[in-house]
Formats: sequence, structure tokens, C-alpha cells
Amino acid sequence: MRVLVTGAQGLLGAAIVREFADSDLHAFGHTELDVTSESAVSDACARIRPEAVINCAAYNDVDRAEQEADAALKTNAFGVLALARAARDHDAVFVHYSTDFVFDGESDRPYVEDDVPNPRNVYAVSKLVGEWFASEAPRFYVLRVESLFGEPGPSGVRRGSLGAIVDRIVTGVDVPVFVDRTVSPTYTADVARATRAVIARGLSSGVYHCVNAGATSWHDVATETARLLGRSLRAIPLTLATANLVAPRPRYSALSPARLAAGGIVMPGWQDALGRYLSVLYR
Repeated sequence: MRVLVTGAQGLLGAAIVREFADSDLHAFGHTELDVTSESAVSDACARIRPEAVINCAAYNDVDRAEQEADAALKTNAFGVLALARAARDHDAVFVHYSTDFVFDGESDRPYVEDDVPNPRNVYAVSKLVGEWFASEAPRFYVLRVESLFGEPGPSGVRRGSLGAIVDRIVTGVDVPVFVDRTVSPTYTADVARATRAVIARGLSSGVYHCVNAGATSWHDVATETARLLGRSLRAIPLTLATANLVAPRPRYSALSPARLAAGGIVMPGWQDALGRYLSVLYR
């Protein structure tokens, strides 16, 4: 299968590249393929004629997006539109990744796909519009992911909230962690495997929550990380009210992967995923 991957140098993109390494893979970082350029996207797809287009490109600076709405929309919405149309033109399946931030966080149980989005910041709005544009491709999957962690990409930098937590625990310094944000921490390797399974099984087009199962606070994630590493945790509790963030975050943003499970793709629990990630990181 000929696979075109965008955003290949990011945390998720690197996992997708590893998962599809045995395919006829064409992977592009943001400097190699600008998804905001419709002509560049069209030319790349005309040259490669992909059977699957997997979009990992994203503008994901949540706070900065409040001042750069145009940049966020160009990548997270109109870039998706260009890719979806190119996938349509070449009869390719299109996979796009969205976010838990499309919800307002007022729930008290994991969100399901039928829950009505209510984004609270510019970044979230741009991602929701991207979800709508993804449907320009007749065969499309919008996989909502969140709180990603995984092995680093070509840059060698371990990004994401969990990466920072691990570094601080290992070096024995204070670890600021939210005690009032509930999430579904998700291993990029599991997202990549699920992505491949979604395409292979030919599930019905639409939105799926692609996260490791379970709901937890960042404080509990840090506690479990320290336990698995055999280290002590010097936690500094944070709350959304005291963190002084520019863009509002959802308080409760755990997602339910039940729809994927109904399609035969069962996502492991977050504790299992965390253990496997740390075993790879420190093998």
C-alpha cells in the first residue's frame, strides 16, 4: 500500500512512520510538505498517487493560537481540506487526527463520539473545523487523540506533558502536575497500530475516539510513573484556576474508545500503555 504521511517528524507522526515502515511509505515533515499550500499537496499526491493519506500535521500551540487564529486555521482546518480533497481525487482513504479539546470539559464521564462538541479556545475551534473538512474525502476517519506520549521522532526531543513529567522524576526535581484535569493518556504506538487496523478493517467512515482506555488525573499519571520507575515524586499540585493559562482548557476531557472496540479494535488501558512506554524508554 502506498502511504503518504504528513507531519512525520512529530511525536505521532514518528509513530505512524514506524508502524507503516513496511509499506510503500512517503513521509513528509512540515518543511518538506506545507499542508497549507493546496498546490503543494495536490502536486505531492499526483506524484505519489497514494492509497492512504495520513495527516499528522498540526498547529498545536494551544495558548499561542489565541493570538494566531489565522495560522491555526490554516493548518488545522484548511490544510485538512486540501489533503481530504487530494485523497478524494486519488480514491485514497484519508486519516486525520483531532483532539479531546473539541469538548468543553463539563462532563462527568468519558466523552463518546455522539456527544456534541463545544470548543472553548481557538485551537479547539480550528480542530473541530478540520473534522468537518475531513469528510470531503469519501473514505475518511477522524481519530480523536489526547495527552499523547511516545518515543521521540527524528529530532530526538521527547515532547508532550508526560515526557516533561518523566524527565523531572528521573532528575529528582519538582513536578508541577494538574490535580483537577481528567484525561485519557495515550501511547502513540497504540494510536499507530489502531490506525493501521482501522484502514485494514475498512471500518465505516466517521469519527472515532482513539485513546488508551481509562480516565485519570495528571497527578495520578505522575504517581504511577514514579512507581514504575522506582523513584520518588516531588509533586507540586496545580489547578486550572491557578495555572494562569492563556487559553481555557477542558476540566474533564477523557474519551471513551468503545466505538473502536465495537469495530474489533480494543485499546489497552493507560497504565498498561505507560508501562510499555517506560520499558522502551529505559530498556
